[in-house]
Parts: sequence; C-alpha cells; structure tokens
Amino acid sequence: MASRAGPRASGTDGSDFQHRERVASHYQMSVALKSEIRKLNIVHVLIWVLMAAQVTVSQLSLVSHKVVASPYQWEYPYLLSIVPTVFSFLALPRNNISYLVVSMISAGLFCVAPLIYGGMEMFPVAQQLYRHGKAYRFIFGFSAVSVMYLVIVIAVQVHAWQIYYSKQLLDQWFTATQDKKKK
Repeated sequence: MASRAGPRASGTDGSDFQHRERVASHYQMSVALKSEIRKLNIVHVLIWVLMAAQVTVSQLSLVSHKVVASPYQWEYPYLLSIVPTVFSFLALPRNNISYLVVSMISAGLFCVAPLIYGGMEMFPVAQQLYRHGKAYRFIFGFSAVSVMYLVIVIAVQVHAWQIYYSKQLLDQWFTATQDKKKK
C-alpha cells in the first residue's frame, strides 16, 4: 500500500478504484436534503422571530403604533408556524419518518394557510395603496402592507421549498427502508 505522501503501490497505475465500495446514492441524497431543510428551517425561524417581535412590541405597546403598526389578523395564527419547524428539527437527526410527516402536514396548516389568508386580508389595503398612494399603517416608516407582502412572498417560498425537500427526503428514507426489507 502507498502512504499519503509516498509512492504508489507497485503493480498499479491508479485505475483500480472501480472495485471500492461507495456510499449508496440515497444516503448521499439524504444528507444533502437534510442540509437544505436545516437551512430553510433557520430562515423560517428568523422570519418567525421578526414576526413574533412585531406582534409582541405592538401588543405590549413598547413603541408607538406610528412606528410599528398593529398586527394583521393572519399574523396571530402564523405564530403557530414554529410547530412544524420544531418537528422538522426533531425528525432530521434520527430519520424519524413520523415527525417529518407531521412537520409537512402542519406546515400546510400553520404556515401556508395563514399566509394565503394574509394575502387575501391585506389585498384591499394594498389595492388602496396602489390606487391612491395612501397608507395608514407603517413599520419603521414603510407601508405596513408592503412590508408584510414582502414577508409573505419570502415565507411562501421558504415553506414551499421546505415541503418539497421534506417530500424528497421522505422518498429517500422510504427507498432506504425498502432496500433493507429486500435483504
């Protein structure tokens, strides 16, 4: 055998690597998908913290309503969106299929549904802002409806990718489970 820095073993030209064992593709894919889901979970936690901060500051009247607008109705149920992220974080280390399924289902219920409702709730205000250029709620000097629509656009993308990658990961885990049952 050759050492790291030493000469190559005699009788080989370096092309005899074909026989070596490789990591199965579904395990490689599982690691990559877990990494992507963790990144998306962290982004979601950041969005959630900002949303929770806005709701808390407004409800406790820590600053004037002219600085931070009172929350829209959809923001309260969206605060429950931390639940799917917690289940997702719990599912990843041990490949827990049950937690991942709960995470996917609750993501639709606690994440996507409030965002859809929020888009519909704020539409008349956005329409008024677009047509007349008048805004009545502000977040640090910016129109609250514009800021919240930006949050919705980002959050919808994050949650859509979370659900997509979770589904892909679930498929990879089922492939691994089926391979073990065949043996």
